[in-house]
Amino acid sequence: MSEPEDASSRNEEVPSGKDQHDNTEQRGLYRVPRRQAPLRPDLQLSEIRHGVKPGSRYVRITPSTQQTLRRMAPAYLQATAVLLRPRTLPGQLWTGLKRVLLGSPLASSQAIHERLTKVKALAIFSSDALSSSAYATEEILLVLVLAGTGALTASLPIAAVITALLVIVAFSYRQTVRAYPGGGGSYTVARENLGTIIGLTAAAALIVDYALTVAVSTSAGIAAITSAVPSLYDERLALALISVGIIVIGNLRGIRESGSIFAVPTYVFIFSFAALLVTGFVRYAMGADAEPISQETMTTTTNSLGLILILRAFSSGCSALTGIEAMANGVPSFNPPESKNAATTLVWMAAILSVFFVGLTALAHLFEVVPVEHPTVVSQVAKATFGNTPPYYIVQVATMLILLMATNSSFAGFPRLASVMAHDGFLPHHMAFRGDRLAFSGGIFVLGALASGLLIIYGAQTHRLIPLYAVGVFISFALSQAGMVVHWRRTREHGWRRSMMINGTGAVATAVVALVIASTKFVHGAWIALAAIPVLVLLFERIHHHYQRVNEQLSVREADLREAQTSTSNSGGQNIIVPVDGLNRAVLRTVEYARSLSNNVTAVHVTDDLKQGEALRTEWEDILPEVPIVIVESPYRALVAPFLAYIDAVDRANPHGRITVVLPEFVPAHFWQGLLHNQPAIRLKRALLGRPNTAVVDVLYHLR
Repeated sequence: MSEPEDASSRNEEVPSGKDQHDNTEQRGLYRVPRRQAPLRPDLQLSEIRHGVKPGSRYVRITPSTQQTLRRMAPAYLQATAVLLRPRTLPGQLWTGLKRVLLGSPLASSQAIHERLTKVKALAIFSSDALSSSAYATEEILLVLVLAGTGALTASLPIAAVITALLVIVAFSYRQTVRAYPGGGGSYTVARENLGTIIGLTAAAALIVDYALTVAVSTSAGIAAITSAVPSLYDERLALALISVGIIVIGNLRGIRESGSIFAVPTYVFIFSFAALLVTGFVRYAMGADAEPISQETMTTTTNSLGLILILRAFSSGCSALTGIEAMANGVPSFNPPESKNAATTLVWMAAILSVFFVGLTALAHLFEVVPVEHPTVVSQVAKATFGNTPPYYIVQVATMLILLMATNSSFAGFPRLASVMAHDGFLPHHMAFRGDRLAFSGGIFVLGALASGLLIIYGAQTHRLIPLYAVGVFISFALSQAGMVVHWRRTREHGWRRSMMINGTGAVATAVVALVIASTKFVHGAWIALAAIPVLVLLFERIHHHYQRVNEQLSVREADLREAQTSTSNSGGQNIIVPVDGLNRAVLRTVEYARSLSNNVTAVHVTDDLKQGEALRTEWEDILPEVPIVIVESPYRALVAPFLAYIDAVDRANPHGRITVVLPEFVPAHFWQGLLHNQPAIRLKRALLGRPNTAVVDVLYHLR
């Protein structure tokens, strides 16, 4: 790993004078640091080797394909993909398995290329909404049938009202997409316009909805396939858990690749379901006899159809609106112009969903379908239309696939929401970081675990999960639209009155629906979802409170600066390296200790964000100009490997010197608080303990 020496890398003295601190230079994204101190950290990535003859020397230059670090500018290094190659056999096996399942790691600079076209975005963000057409009608009929088969005729006006509500919500979210091109999820809109607590309430409601969406869609998808293959009915839970695992792996491969993977099932469903509706209406219009429906379904009851039953059926059918929020959350995932493409895709989704939902409800009415636990309404309508022929099985398989793919909307929305909240300090910080494939891996794993828990608790039965469903999403709808009303009134942008009227209508409509769902489903299980929301809000607040206390205790004070700047330095010859992730009291104390050991101290900051690294350098040079800092860019978001590569380079530059790594580490007051922090010092310490010619010193800072 080496480069030829050039003039810019030599440790030259800078003339003293008033312009010394302004001696900077821009090289692309890399800012050349001030040179108050000898720039020993600008090490040469070349190796001086001694030849066979006495006194002969040569410079060994490592080929670029084998370099682990690449020098981009003085005191700026960049880690390469070579660092990701494991050296041990177990590491190679594990890495090989990850490459097969997830693909090769992507650099942070490739994020712009992971954007979605409208066609792929429809598959990712609309699968939840489109899939609800497969079970929303059934949920309406399951409630109405309690009043007898004659009451099933009420399904048509109920479906019409729900469709009108769908149009209102879709147009309301078009305004949100236009106002928040950076991603205007309910949490962002509500927190910015209505306050932190309201924003956290919207976030908690969304998280409940995302987890239930995965559980409901998966169980409904398994129900679709067990309707076609009844022998698999007893294995539904195992099949559901396997399906969640497959979706998790697919999403870990990255948003663009998951779009490519999941686009095919989505469009197969769209075309097959459209064929079902067209064929069904044509057969009915031509007077052809539909295939007979099993007499087992023709049951009657004598209960009367009252307002409460109608409202219950309406609230169950409102599950058709779940998933609309995902489009507004994922605006940054679209190709430019992001907001325009997201708004167009939102209209496509609303139009397709409206046609499918109303069409299936109408066919179920025309074919006199009566809902039972098994088979599904879609299965009965498809069999009445196609009979026991290949098109029937195509519809069933397509329905199963779209219901399973519907979970992808949640896996696209929840990790992004968790990342934003982690950046704001309301969720553990590690959920803010991207994995190898630029996906928010932490959020994906958490959502998969939550959904799997729900499937196990409720036995992967859709009808047991539905009562918990939809209340959370309508609470987030109402809060988001109310926040948009405040936004338009505050900003008074062009057309704000019209936009405020649209969002105001959406806020009122969704708030009424949220009350209806909460009241009619409360005793049937909605109370669980409603109780979970304040518990989550309290959890978010406690996490945020912990981070605030940590920041207060680690914030740099004037006394700390005076102590660090006046610290005496010994003249030891050893190399002292201090890995830093920021500038705080724990880091200052560590640097102070390191300078008591040697005057040859270098701070090293590994980052995947050059702007953040440059900001740290500026702050560092203002506070600790005597201690040079090296920025190591890590495009693949690794920490340990780039830091070890830097130590290797220092070791090769001075093979007879000693290296001491002084690790700053803070210790939380309670053991459970450790789960909220990445604690990179622990990982670095574990990696350094087996390295020869390296001493490791851990400087602990105990939090109160």
